[in-house]
Amino acid sequence: MSDNTPDDWKRKLSDGEIETAFTHYAMVADGRVVEPNADFKTEAGPSVLSMKAWAKDPDEAGDMIVAISNHLGFKIADKVDIYATEPDAPPKDKPFGYDLKFTPYADPEATLQ
Repeated sequence: MSDNTPDDWKRKLSDGEIETAFTHYAMVADGRVVEPNADFKTEAGPSVLSMKAWAKDPDEAGDMIVAISNHLGFKIADKVDIYATEPDAPPKDKPFGYDLKFTPYADPEATLQ
């Protein structure tokens, strides 16, 4: 594996060649799209939002998903599940979120006809 390969950062991170003050998290939140967003191809209705982030701690990661979801027209219903996970993107100099996904689902409160 050369130093120029896309996955070389993972080796460098695990070997301690790349240092970061951040931890990698994956988050999942149930809620509702209240304002459709063309960039994310969302429509109003119940949905699950998932997101990955590099953050200093779980509180900062949670604050990030709340702020981003509000900006994108998604209202979190209750809690955010936060997990420390293996990263899919290298750390940067500042905390950041990535890989946002909205997964719509049928509303269990809706009446089937």
